[in-house]
Amino acid sequence: MEKTLNRIYPVSDPGATYFLQVSWEKDIGTGFGIVLTDGQCAWTGTVSEAEISREAADMEMNRGKYVEELKKALIAGEESADKYNFAIS
Repeated sequence: MEKTLNRIYPVSDPGATYFLQVSWEKDIGTGFGIVLTDGQCAWTGTVSEAEISREAADMEMNRGKYVEELKKALIAGEESADKYNFAIS
């Protein structure tokens, strides 16, 4: 299993710092687990391959392109930090 851990600064809460861990088996496109923490609380979830396909279809985006964007937003870290905004709700 592969994992990444990135620090994120949500636009919805500019003074806060969160940590986002993403874990996956072979490829993020086959689904992944996610943990978000602010240092006091943690939230966990999973995203299935079917959910990824459904979201790509809802956005009218090629599934392969959608998976590449997921990788950039969730895994790439500092190199993509200025390209993606996160909102916590």
